[in-house]
Amino acid sequence: MPTKKIEITLRNRALQYLSRREYSRAELQAKLLPHAAEAEKVDALLNDLMDSGWLSDERALEQIVRIRSTRFGTQRVAHELRQKGLSDELINTALPQLKEGEFAAARAVWQKKFASPPQDQKEKAKQIRFLQSRGFSTSVILDVLRGRDDEVE
Repeated sequence: MPTKKIEITLRNRALQYLSRREYSRAELQAKLLPHAAEAEKVDALLNDLMDSGWLSDERALEQIVRIRSTRFGTQRVAHELRQKGLSDELINTALPQLKEGEFAAARAVWQKKFASPPQDQKEKAKQIRFLQSRGFSTSVILDVLRGRDDEVE
């Protein structure tokens, strides 16, 4: 018995993606373009989804910040937001929130990985590189390694 190929409409495909997680407009556009005959149809659909509240760059930003800020520093999260096609204007609104919790996140990540202060320069360099790879700023990293209990302004 031959199998039937079910054609998924562009709108249904977009709603399937959005039912799993929040997407930025640019991300969803990139996912839908290979399935569309014309780019204008994708733009019209995205405009309609934004107007109806199904698609929101603000919600996508909030979701990414909420999830990533516990494991990564401000620089890394901001870079990811730019990669997802969010505007610099929108990213700048999230930066104060990211910077506010950066010390606590860096300390938690550091404690989970190392748990004790570096004993020599080689170990200190290793810990600094690790935290830098997670996107934490140098000042926050140094405060964590000095064993500060709370963020120093």
